[in-house]
Amino acid sequence: MTKLLQWLLGASVFGVAWGLVVLDLMNLRLPRAYREVAWPMPMYLLVVFGCYSLATIGYRVATFNDCREAAKELQAQIQEANLDLQKKGLKF
Repeated sequence: MTKLLQWLLGASVFGVAWGLVVLDLMNLRLPRAYREVAWPMPMYLLVVFGCYSLATIGYRVATFNDCREAAKELQAQIQEANLDLQKKGLKF
């Protein structure tokens, strides 16, 4: 099962459960307080998902590995390209 299908399955299960509670389609006779809490639940979950996403991105950026050897290799290639272009008459 792909990640997209997992997310869609989870969202559809949540949506069905949310609809049953909010719309009271099965006559569950839940207290009114439950329905009042369940009504804005998708918005709360969207905000929580956004906060989690921002925290994950921030953590990944903060712990990004430096590739010093690759940086040195790239700088050497840039210098080589500059020298080659200068030989061909390009002025910087």
